[in-house]
Amino acid sequence: MARRSVTVSDLSGVEIPEGSGATVVIRFADERRGAITMDVTVEEALELGKSGRKQARRGRKPTGKE
Repeated sequence: MARRSVTVSDLSGVEIPEGSGATVVIRFADERRGAITMDVTVEEALELGKSGRKQARRGRKPTGKE
């Protein structure tokens, strides 16, 4: 018997298609509160991120050589 996992948005309850969606992580300055993780659709993530700022990528910049 096969099982299938279905991801559902924590905000709206809408099913998130496979390979789509986003995970929102809220971390508090007070570490004792821990972190909150939410699965959301792409549209919900963009709406939540409107007032935020993008985080720079980490690591070395890629060179043109292979």
